[in-house]
Amino acid sequence: MTKRLYFDDAYLTRWTTRVRDKLEREDGVYVVLEESAFYPHGGGQPNDAGWIGGIPVLDVVGEDDAVLHKVERFPEESEVACEIDWERRFDHMQQHSGQHLLSAVCRELYGAMTLSFHLGADYCTIDVDQPELSAGQFAAIEREVNRHIYLNHRITSYFVSGEEASRLPLVKPPKVKDRVRIVETEGVEYNGCGGTHVSATGAIGMINLLKTEKQKGNVRIVFKCGWRALAEFQEQRRALGLVTARLKTGRDGIMERLDKWEDEQKQLQLELDALKDALDEVAVRELLAERDGGLIAQIYADKPLKDLQSLAQKLTGQTDAPILLAAQSEHKIVLAHSGSYPVSCGAFFKEHLAMHNGKGGGSDKLAQAGFGSWEDALAFYEFVKQAL
Repeated sequence: MTKRLYFDDAYLTRWTTRVRDKLEREDGVYVVLEESAFYPHGGGQPNDAGWIGGIPVLDVVGEDDAVLHKVERFPEESEVACEIDWERRFDHMQQHSGQHLLSAVCRELYGAMTLSFHLGADYCTIDVDQPELSAGQFAAIEREVNRHIYLNHRITSYFVSGEEASRLPLVKPPKVKDRVRIVETEGVEYNGCGGTHVSATGAIGMINLLKTEKQKGNVRIVFKCGWRALAEFQEQRRALGLVTARLKTGRDGIMERLDKWEDEQKQLQLELDALKDALDEVAVRELLAERDGGLIAQIYADKPLKDLQSLAQKLTGQTDAPILLAAQSEHKIVLAHSGSYPVSCGAFFKEHLAMHNGKGGGSDKLAQAGFGSWEDALAFYEFVKQAL
């Protein structure tokens, strides 16, 4: 049996104890200590890290009454000095206490019970039994949960009997029948929990709700607490500063500048489309005039596929001849006709593309294909010219 020191003091970071047992397993070596403040992963919270006798702790696992510490190698001494990676531990405490508070607020405001909790390396999530949350509800939850942080409710943990637990207004029934560990956020909730927590809600610092996602008919809330939330805020502020500097405006003028930029882009696109249409008309006349035989074929250096298709459709409106166009930069080919030519473009491509390492398809009157190299595209282009 290992005495779990984190139950009594989540802020304990250094202690000395004796090695009770050493275990060799397929995935590595483990030590069992008489006393341990290392939290084993479970309940949505990852394990602690740190050092035992100066040796890094790689994983911590709870098995029955024992806590197993996976280490790089066995310590030589029977009595060892232990140290918790405090930055990691405190981060987990902020996230876990923040989750309790967030779940309590979701329950209080909208009757949304938390179904699951995940504490990840970058962000945390809870899934709540709501089909959706509106933007207004999302903002209200964030305001209320941070209000509770500012109130600095005391957070305490203690063990009670099963009978005592049955008389408490617990969020949900405990999984154990006796010696139930309670995490109480004063004035907010009683929760059966075996994790590590900060001593008051003020130590959570802040909670930043990032977004919601649909998850099997429920809502997943993605959030960050404490130092993570501050880092997220600082990164958003940095990004906002870059945007305002680029747009040469303040924060309040961003939307006006973006609206103006969007209008300018729409106008430029209209002008560009008009120029493309004019150039296409010139190209159509030239291709019809230079037509040699029954096929109109042309290679372009850097025309995108969309422009090839547009030009092909303009040509088919003025001739019954098949149209073959290629773009060297994109390794793309388009084949089209007005419908009078006795060959299905899509069927022709389907029959012959594989032997030229191409992929594509289309309808009877228009088909397109892409190739891994210009050499393959050119070979297919020449093949189509000969075949048609």
